[in-house]
Amino acid sequence: MNDQPATPPGEPEELGHVDDAIIGKAVRWSLIVFVLIAVLFGGAVLLLKRKPAPLPPQITQFAAPVSPERPRAEIPVAKFTDITKEAGITFVHNNGAYGEKLLPETMGGGVAFFDYDNDGHQDLLFINSCDWPWHQSTNKPPSTMALYHNDGHGHFTDVTAGSGLDVSFYGMGVAIGDYDNDGLPDVFITAVGGNHLFHNDGHGKFHEVTQEAGVGGSTNDWGTCAAFFDYDNDGKLDLFVGNYIKWSREIDAEVGYKIDGRTRAYGQPMNFQGAFPHLYHNDGNGHFTDVSAQSGLQVKNPATGVPAAKTLGVAPVDIDGDGWMDLVVANDTVPNLVFMNQHDGTFKEIGAQSGVAFDSYGNTRGAMGIDTACYNNDGKLGIAIGNFANEMTALYVQQNSPTNFSDEAITEGIGPDSRRFLKFGLFFFDYDLDGRLDLLTADGHLENEISKIQASQTYAQPAQLFWNAGDQNGGCFVAVPPDKAGTDLFKPIVGRGAAFADIDGDGDLDVVLTQVGGPPLLLCNDQNLHHHWIRLKLVGTKSNRDAIGAWIKVSIGAHTLLRQVMPTRSYLSQSELPVTIGLGNATKPDAVEILWPSGTRQTVENVLVDQPMTVTETRQNVWSRAGVQRRVSVLQ
Repeated sequence: MNDQPATPPGEPEELGHVDDAIIGKAVRWSLIVFVLIAVLFGGAVLLLKRKPAPLPPQITQFAAPVSPERPRAEIPVAKFTDITKEAGITFVHNNGAYGEKLLPETMGGGVAFFDYDNDGHQDLLFINSCDWPWHQSTNKPPSTMALYHNDGHGHFTDVTAGSGLDVSFYGMGVAIGDYDNDGLPDVFITAVGGNHLFHNDGHGKFHEVTQEAGVGGSTNDWGTCAAFFDYDNDGKLDLFVGNYIKWSREIDAEVGYKIDGRTRAYGQPMNFQGAFPHLYHNDGNGHFTDVSAQSGLQVKNPATGVPAAKTLGVAPVDIDGDGWMDLVVANDTVPNLVFMNQHDGTFKEIGAQSGVAFDSYGNTRGAMGIDTACYNNDGKLGIAIGNFANEMTALYVQQNSPTNFSDEAITEGIGPDSRRFLKFGLFFFDYDLDGRLDLLTADGHLENEISKIQASQTYAQPAQLFWNAGDQNGGCFVAVPPDKAGTDLFKPIVGRGAAFADIDGDGDLDVVLTQVGGPPLLLCNDQNLHHHWIRLKLVGTKSNRDAIGAWIKVSIGAHTLLRQVMPTRSYLSQSELPVTIGLGNATKPDAVEILWPSGTRQTVENVLVDQPMTVTETRQNVWSRAGVQRRVSVLQ
């Protein structure tokens, strides 16, 4: 018997039932909360233990910077016309690609304009690669270099067969120079697996002299750019040869680069070791001595001790106006190098000190083609370098010291417009003959599937042309649109080499652009602005016969135009040796002087206008190299 009341004394009976209900309800809610907590905890554990789902491919969007608004000078109409087929050019570059994606397949395509038979007309030599020895085509003959003879009117005939240049190897670039001073230009071709020198025997015939000349390099070399120049002023052309990277099929396979983590792609140069360049001294008897080590050109990475250079371009130029040729070397993803001639057979590297090694933020860039010029007619040297996609074309300009440069690509009008494209061939030339040097680049990507990861990029890309407006504009250069230069110039190609020459004798400069694995683009300059010009072919006597390295000074009123004789420019390519100088509306120059590499300073009398002229070196007076501070003072 339970004597306890059902409810506390003094409370109604129904309150006890209420309490029971409340307690029951609380218990139920507690159970629900507990279950929810358990579910959440369990879910969290499962989420933590589960492998994350693969992220979707990321497509990086790049937008080129916008050029600042500034007063725009009126760009002249000077159109270029594609005459490749009409001119008789049928060459097609073979890179040997078959799907393995070996890095050299992306990099070839040199070209040269040169007058191999001395008939006064600029002929064409296309550098070819070939099938890989382990994967050769059986249904077609081996691909060779291609030599075309110019009839003087811009029409070319294929004369490769029997020329001695009808040879097959994995060619890359070319340098032209009369190394034995016999009056006939010789041909040096860089390649993967060793380089080749061909002596010009006359009558359209060449024969290989690589072994006896001693300039073949190693069979492990990957030669790229090359330049004939006289670094010791002895009147004989020496030879610089740039090497890209330490490469082999096996190394390429080990790198195993993939564009999206899955698809095999062409490797990036930062994954390969660098390579030393070569410098060969011309002994004057048909033989060269390799002076690479003692010259100071073999720069090592101070941290690793491996070669520092990954060279694609070279510009021989007298930077400080002391009469001795220096070298600016364009390197891919590592610092550019500047070698100052010490007058004793050695060079001192000052790339970082000069401001040319890096961009304005201290970063390296993917440097390809290179050219130098006093483009602003103020005596200051400019160094233009074509860089990788999403990197601006560099324009290093001489400052208050001849060895101090600053990248002024943005302020000079080139930077923003050039950023998006991948620039290879690059050169200064006066396409409208107004007396100011303009700039052209040949563009094209490395990877044919680049749009998979960068929507802003394409494999084939248009060339870019920048008109030099001089003091008419807030910045010096203005990007030229198709309505001013014609659509043919901007036809998208996988651009590599680029060169210029007057192929039809009308005074203006025509252009050839090459592409890897495809046909070239030969463009006739159809400008009709009625500007006058002079065209000088220099012949050295005490200097090297080609007069490579000579400076021409042209005075027109208050303006002084300085032009260097230098066929080596652009990417793996050579332009014509004669120098064309636009006079604009002036009917004749006030004065023309030549500063020869020998030190001879010569005034040119009775200058011919609007027709070619040959000037032979005579010993008039010799300038002193001592104490020279600026090129402009040398030529005053």
